[in-house]
Amino acid sequence: MLRSFYMVSLLSACVVSFSACAFDPVDTVASFPRIVAHRGGTGDAPENTLEAIRLSLENHADALWLTVQLSRDGIPVLYRPADLSALTNARGPVADRTAAELAQVNAGWTFKQTDAQGVEQYPYRQHPVGIPTLREALQAIPADMPVVLDMKALPAAPQTQAVAQVLSDMQAWPRVTIYSTEADYQSSFATYTQARMFESRDATRGRLLKVLLNEGCLDVPAEGASVAFELHRPLTVIEKFTLGEGRTEVHATLWTPATLACFKRSPKVKVMAIGVNNAQDYRAAACLGIDSVLADSPSKMSVVRQQMQAGPECEKETQNKQ
Repeated sequence: MLRSFYMVSLLSACVVSFSACAFDPVDTVASFPRIVAHRGGTGDAPENTLEAIRLSLENHADALWLTVQLSRDGIPVLYRPADLSALTNARGPVADRTAAELAQVNAGWTFKQTDAQGVEQYPYRQHPVGIPTLREALQAIPADMPVVLDMKALPAAPQTQAVAQVLSDMQAWPRVTIYSTEADYQSSFATYTQARMFESRDATRGRLLKVLLNEGCLDVPAEGASVAFELHRPLTVIEKFTLGEGRTEVHATLWTPATLACFKRSPKVKVMAIGVNNAQDYRAAACLGIDSVLADSPSKMSVVRQQMQAGPECEKETQNKQ
């Protein structure tokens, strides 16, 4: 018996491949997807830093996606990995250090760029950037710019309370939407009536797979919901036998005309495609009518968007070309 999540292997035979868009040009949306800077713009500067935020604003990002954990003294700070050694010149969990100590850590230690000669450079080793607090980040972001806060640490309750306090103090609830892959955050933020949240990842994934596997659009998101999932996603298919199991790795395309139509049956639903980092995927998102894309490099994707101002040139592709 296959688990519903892993039945994705079947879609490899039926997903429409496309170089631009899989439906007629007359269906093309007039506007282009908004560019959301992933971790503040991790492709352009050290992620989740004030420097990344500054560059994203300069590069015309439409919104910011920032990752939150708690410091030892209970202050929400911006950092993603479980250990400081992944990105900085320090070691250990974020929760082992105070916010003041984290501000002195070089969050740009591992950030590298390649120069014109192909030589790798580490520019922020000479110009360190610290781990900022959520409060500092919100102060640096224009009040009319949307912000997504991705909750990464557990348990959820202490972080929820600390983040809620900052948002209340700064009157920032209207411009912030909460995201997390952890279901605990859905529950912990539910007590705050002013909180705006993405639909749970489990609910989004389940609906996508049911449509792709021809079960149909059995339910739709709530009116005005925000949903997010990768445009493309590596998945592991597990088939259970009486003795043992079989595994297959697949690279699935989750957002298609059929899946998007299901989500858009409910009024005012906003869809974000995660992991859109090249012109082909941005064009596909524009043709599908996706509202926003989560991109690593606002500088790169802003150029892509500008080059498409004449239109995304959506074309209908023939299935199963020989």
